[in-house]
Amino acid sequence: MKQNLTRKILASHLAKPSDMVFGEEIFLKVDQTLTHDINAVMTYLAFEAIGLDRTQVETSVSYLDHNLLYLDYKTPDDHIYLQSVAKKYGVYVSRPGNGIMHAVHVARFGVPGKLSMGGDSHTPHGGAIGMLCIGAGGMDIATAMTGVPMRLKMPQVIRVNLTGTLRPGCSAKDVILEMLRRISVKGGLGKVYEYVGPGAEALEVDDRVTIANMGAEMGATSSIFPADKQVRKYLKAQGREEDYIELLPDENCEYDGEMEVNLSELEPLAACPHQPDRVTAIREIEKKPVQQVMIGSCTNGNYKDIARAALVFKGHHVHEDVSCTCAISTKQIYKQLLHDGYIDVLLDAGVRLLELACGPCTSIGQSPATEAISVRTTNRNFRGRGGNPNASVYLVSPESAAATAIAGVLTTAEEIMGQEVSVLGTVEAPERYPVDDSMIIRPLSPEEASKVEVVRGPDIAPLPVPDAPMKHLKCRVSLKAGDNVTTDDITPASAEFSSMRSNIPLMSRYCYYRYDPDFAVRARAMGKSIIIGGENYGQGSSREHAAITPMYLGVKAVIAKGIARIHKGNLVNHGVVPLLFENPADYDEIDQMDELEIEHFPEQLRSKEVVVKNVTKGTVFKTVLDVTDSEQEAVLCGGQLRYLKHQLKQETAIQ
Repeated sequence: MKQNLTRKILASHLAKPSDMVFGEEIFLKVDQTLTHDINAVMTYLAFEAIGLDRTQVETSVSYLDHNLLYLDYKTPDDHIYLQSVAKKYGVYVSRPGNGIMHAVHVARFGVPGKLSMGGDSHTPHGGAIGMLCIGAGGMDIATAMTGVPMRLKMPQVIRVNLTGTLRPGCSAKDVILEMLRRISVKGGLGKVYEYVGPGAEALEVDDRVTIANMGAEMGATSSIFPADKQVRKYLKAQGREEDYIELLPDENCEYDGEMEVNLSELEPLAACPHQPDRVTAIREIEKKPVQQVMIGSCTNGNYKDIARAALVFKGHHVHEDVSCTCAISTKQIYKQLLHDGYIDVLLDAGVRLLELACGPCTSIGQSPATEAISVRTTNRNFRGRGGNPNASVYLVSPESAAATAIAGVLTTAEEIMGQEVSVLGTVEAPERYPVDDSMIIRPLSPEEASKVEVVRGPDIAPLPVPDAPMKHLKCRVSLKAGDNVTTDDITPASAEFSSMRSNIPLMSRYCYYRYDPDFAVRARAMGKSIIIGGENYGQGSSREHAAITPMYLGVKAVIAKGIARIHKGNLVNHGVVPLLFENPADYDEIDQMDELEIEHFPEQLRSKEVVVKNVTKGTVFKTVLDVTDSEQEAVLCGGQLRYLKHQLKQETAIQ
């Protein structure tokens, strides 16, 4: 049977036989896991609690890359803990200053055909080299590290046929913004987007990573490109050509859907506030003064991104009313840009260079001013994502960002450069990168690892473990949320808040802090409660704290019109029951503080159909537990940790 690329990789990683029918649960052997510092403490606390002495996958990597702004002792304590726990359990560590996790991982660990799980929603970045990479919550990463297969609902595979050629001044960012304009922030749910065609063949890996990375904003399970000559060229430049294998979809294979994007027809685009799918041509946007421009991030911090931005800046200077910063994704890329003279061009133009880290993308430094317009090359522009809820963030390509920094208003590279914009089309990725892995700490031998003591700072609190669902649930609605609530809304990001994430009792005080400042106090006072949500509840970042902190405050269930994939998994993992309205119109009949009642709760969960009584209104409505069978078992156990311990105990008894 002829297969597309996605099905080939899935089939080669099946832990149990399966026909891989859309919507059915499949179990997959994981090759690689990756975590980042803000979320990883919860992951490794969970892995410690499981009781194994070493990661059971081929390669596990802990990246210290998100929060490098040490406001106090908390974040450095977390980093010391993460380094020591990695030594204990056979995990690589990429030290602060080596670069952003996705870019480093593709460069130094990525291998075509491998399956990776990452504790970050932008893990599909690795799809640029023919890997299948899936973002997940930290508990899922801990589970994978035990060697237990990953559970996944079989996605649909959508063929995206790229034709034509990008014109100078347009880039891969405009491709993914066009995809978002068509698909929306929730249209990719349950889908993998496979990019093929002559347009895809011409895109270098530097271009592909932007598209694969930001597919997360469509809600997609993953995105992937074939492992072809472009991937071979990239791995050769990394000194790893021996890791290359050609991996292509079979000719005339079948897909579950198909769409086409003609690259020649694209023009410079921008995602307008406050959603990545509010995409408009830059020429159609009102020329309002811009106060801040930020170039870089995992999405657009690659060599070609920064080089092309520098060429736009050449002979120009940042507007006097604009603060312009640049965060290059890795030390390796920084060194190559320095060698090729692009760093000088940026500095001469008045661009400020930041640490090689996520930083501003996750509200860690460089917050926009009051009611400012910030233009960024990052992947998200949710309200408050940049650190200031009253600012307006636009997402654009590096070329458009550089032009905007010069003009002081949203502008394209062609408007700044005229006919000279053609030079942007000549930029190619290097034939050879400087390779220096001295900032990567390799795992110790099992004998050496057994002698390591894990170092825990005073702020690292134990991972809270929920109880199984109670037989009779009667409680009030602690929050009625609207559509497209993000994990940033639930657990805010910033240097201060990010440093709290290893301490759930402390972090829980700020649950829904920006969305509803009274939520934490109200939920704690209730003791137990239910949250009501609209469409696409929990979109955005994979941070499982958006599930753990409500659980810690007594939230027993979330009832919503729709729940984002990763967040739903996090709710399951941490004992919060994710329910969907059978009739979405019932959402309108519920108010905050209504008292809801669910009788015979565990029994109803076993049927996956749960009847809820609104005691306050005297009405009844139906909900659905839309999870896989193994997720259902985790729900009934009170979360993944209890379920996993039970499973491992059973396997040990059988052996």
